[in-house]
Amino acid sequence: MNLKDLGWNEFHEKSIKDLTESGLLPARVTEEHKNRYRLICQAGNLAGQLTGRYIHRAKSLSDFPSVGDWVAISIPSGETKGMIKYLLPRKSAFSRKAVLSGGMPDTGGNTEQQVLAANIDSVFLVSGLDKEFNIRRIERYLSAAYDSGASPVIILNKADICQDIETKIIEVESIAFGVPVHPISANTGDGFNKLTQYCRRGETVALLGSSGVGKSTIINRLLQDNRIKTQEVREYDSKGRHTTTSRQMFFIPDGGIVIDTPGMREFQLWSENGSESSSFRDIEELAELCKFNDCQHQSEPGCAIKIALENGNLDKGRYRNYLKLKKEEQYLSVRKDEKEVRRIQREFDKKIRRYLQIRNELKKDRLI
Repeated sequence: MNLKDLGWNEFHEKSIKDLTESGLLPARVTEEHKNRYRLICQAGNLAGQLTGRYIHRAKSLSDFPSVGDWVAISIPSGETKGMIKYLLPRKSAFSRKAVLSGGMPDTGGNTEQQVLAANIDSVFLVSGLDKEFNIRRIERYLSAAYDSGASPVIILNKADICQDIETKIIEVESIAFGVPVHPISANTGDGFNKLTQYCRRGETVALLGSSGVGKSTIINRLLQDNRIKTQEVREYDSKGRHTTTSRQMFFIPDGGIVIDTPGMREFQLWSENGSESSSFRDIEELAELCKFNDCQHQSEPGCAIKIALENGNLDKGRYRNYLKLKKEEQYLSVRKDEKEVRRIQREFDKKIRRYLQIRNELKKDRLI
């Protein structure tokens, strides 16, 4: 397969040229299962394995390849697997916060970045137009999409069973400034002609959303094949079960690449760039109109936020969600700082131990 059809471009070409080691081939990760990988490259489909040096060099969860990543591999003579030596820089990445080794952060768990999909051009944020429709959840996904570096697209599935589509579209557009919103029906195919513009040859789309919103059905229709198993949602509450249990890449017959991800009911943000400012810019602009620059939007006179809440120009639920995401970002920032302090402490302790070792050796040789 042509590398350009796999999403290879000048950004990745420069990245692999910057590596000094010769004889490396670019390959893209199509599946990932607990450090077991499937790769695709010009040589075809391969199993992928991390080298021991790679594992030793990795310092965090985000240093390991994820679906959509480009890696530099070598193929040993006579082997049918690729040895993954380097992870190439990501052009974009959709991530969430993961807590490892010890449960909740407050009980000693490490806060890490978990990359769900990498090097994506568009993110389909899928929501069902049934009882699971949740405008606050869409805001949360939208914040993460802005931070990913990819272009967000909101897909409202199950239009065939919704009686007030226009009302819900207006509600979504009121919180998604300039973001395309497409009502579709994965069951009937209605609205799918609008999605082909994002699935051009060599471009990658990732689908994200809760269980039961129809991501697998959407992908099956894009693939023109029932390749992914689907399950019915519960009628009384529209909740679905986790049909997809791992992330996987598929190639659309007419061009384009799509990445499926497991449904997530709990989505903890991993923000690098203050992404909530992009999805809540109406609130940020209101805050600039406050009388005082350091307004806390509580009881200060001339608070534009407070006035907007009182006269109904700012939805109270939207503002509460904004504050919640701000608190999450602040907490995450503290956790990142704590992690950096621990890293510096480990490096310092390592140097002290080395200093004491050298001093003892010099004493033993009576040189000091």
